[in-house]
Amino acid sequence: MTISAVSSLVLDKNTKAAGMWSSGGRAYDEVSRGVSEGIRHCVMRLDPKEGERILDIATGTGLTARYISRSGAKVTGVDIADGLLEAARQLAEEEGLSIDWQLGDAEKLPFDEASFDGAASTFGIMYATNQDAAISELARVVRPGGRIAVAAWLPDSTVVALRKVLAPFMPPPPPSPPPSFFNWGETEWLKGTLGAHFELGHERGELTHRAADAEEVWRVYEDGFGPVRATSQALDADKRAELKAAFIDWLRQFSTDLGIALTYQYLVTVGIRR
Repeated sequence: MTISAVSSLVLDKNTKAAGMWSSGGRAYDEVSRGVSEGIRHCVMRLDPKEGERILDIATGTGLTARYISRSGAKVTGVDIADGLLEAARQLAEEEGLSIDWQLGDAEKLPFDEASFDGAASTFGIMYATNQDAAISELARVVRPGGRIAVAAWLPDSTVVALRKVLAPFMPPPPPSPPPSFFNWGETEWLKGTLGAHFELGHERGELTHRAADAEEVWRVYEDGFGPVRATSQALDADKRAELKAAFIDWLRQFSTDLGIALTYQYLVTVGIRR
């Protein structure tokens, strides 16, 4: 795909983010597997059926899309990160799954109106910097009567504490930062935005990322999770060591006799298109 073709499918303001997420490549699938309990919860509540056309928005390396595909649904996975999509293609082929992978932006989806019977996004669409546009696009591409399921972090999730660990090592936020992705975990916010297009229902959940030790969790995040990877790579060796030490020290609270059991709290929102 040419640079001009990529730029036409990903909004200019999101190209830097696309590169950041792409940097994780296939290693991002380990991040997804770490939160797979929440992903499976979301897919179960979507309840995809054989033959249905289902869109997975911000598919990443496609773990959600692969789960949906096993139901017999016809799945399309879309993401701004071409590096993640290439890994998604490889992983699906290795499992013998037929999934349509498309480069595209959640704020300007490359699909016709009412193209899908349903849509999912697991810890993905929440990163859209123009949340109104992402919601409008989600509503546009799902047919009347179609279903959506979205998983997002709760505002009181462990993710908040993790962000505080990372904050001292990250660049300062822009003067006008984008809206918080925690909005997608707020039922009242969802009622006033997504609720304009969908009849909504919600269910809270807690997932556990289990690992042999804190070093393993650090490796998964530094190798595959774009924001942590980009932060680490921007630091000199001493600061990178400080970041790793702070991350591992924070993880100690999740230690068990068997390793690490890192818990995250999230919200699954299901909607029926009006």
